[in-house]
Amino acid sequence: METRPAFARVKSPEEFASLPSPAYVLEEAQLEENCRILAGLMERTGCKVLLAQKAFSNYKCYPLVGKYLAGTEASGLFEARLGREEMPDKEVHVFCAAYREADFRELLQYADHIVFNSISQLKKFGKMGKEAGKSLGLRINPQHSTQEGHAIYDPCAPGSRMGVTREVWDKDMTPELLELLDGLHFHTLCEQDSPDLAATLEAVEKGFGDVLPRMKWLNMGGGHHITRPGYDMATLEGSISKAQSLWDVEVYLEPGEAVALNAGYLVSRVLDIVTNGDTKIAILDTSAACHMPDVIEMPYTPPLYQASEPGKLQHTYRLAGPTCLAGDVIGDYSFSRELQEGDILVFGDMAIYTTCKNNTFNGMPLPNIYRRRVDGELQQLTDFGYRDFKMRL
Repeated sequence: METRPAFARVKSPEEFASLPSPAYVLEEAQLEENCRILAGLMERTGCKVLLAQKAFSNYKCYPLVGKYLAGTEASGLFEARLGREEMPDKEVHVFCAAYREADFRELLQYADHIVFNSISQLKKFGKMGKEAGKSLGLRINPQHSTQEGHAIYDPCAPGSRMGVTREVWDKDMTPELLELLDGLHFHTLCEQDSPDLAATLEAVEKGFGDVLPRMKWLNMGGGHHITRPGYDMATLEGSISKAQSLWDVEVYLEPGEAVALNAGYLVSRVLDIVTNGDTKIAILDTSAACHMPDVIEMPYTPPLYQASEPGKLQHTYRLAGPTCLAGDVIGDYSFSRELQEGDILVFGDMAIYTTCKNNTFNGMPLPNIYRRRVDGELQQLTDFGYRDFKMRL
């Protein structure tokens, strides 16, 4: 179950023995390596890569990310403000399924590009955005699914609320509204490789190829696992070049996971070992429900340092959290030795969709966030406590 890329910079769990657990650790060296890969893509193709803050919004790392990327992508007002404040000299793009008027007016202070999800929202806010000097876009739905399972993450699933289909475009678009648009946006991928993008781009060409020559830019969204070992970079670059040559548009990508892939850990300790029939269960001081919610929502089993699939090594345990939720289970793992109370466990790829999604269910404390510098120094970034739990209520 352990995959080396997630732990390429870990030699022993004891490296984190000084930390109170649970604790998130951001691996600065890996974050920078990912950003270098993305910067290389921009240099070779002329595209622009944005950080999708929904996956990684640890702004103390924005000075590093901003050295390499073109800016940030936001899903609403607060993320847009964060991008403007913490990466002030970079672009700020925002997409939201629907804007409230008060939020939209404030958003004009922060965003450079604003993407609408519907023609009705373009009609409602487009003139206001144009008068404020913003570059406006519309999200389209190419109706081409490339995902199997996990329909909740598929914007092209039947009945999806995301984006404008060509049928709706032909019914509701007017010359006056079209004149407001500078670009089109599509986002259809989730942790996928570039052949899926190439297939989606063909669907975009078929459905909206007649519109794109009138646009200044095309945003191909996120879900591109660009920094994953073995990713097909050549096909991605071919898709970017295709869009540039066919429609003479500036191309944007807005990956989230790819920016911080394998760039963080969640450090935990074993609190107790209990048994139910043939199942040995290790109760940890970290919770799937609270501290790594995608484990339950996706669902998936995160990589764990020095562990393997259940039954592969001598001792198998179910790892679970301390909350009252019966389903607060991280997964089943096997180990070469028996687990003991106090053992340090290190979960991998925990920089993404963790610190920006965690919660305080059951009054669980938020794990503090640490940054491991390139020189190995562990720097504490937060000081969470009871007040953070109470003030949310």
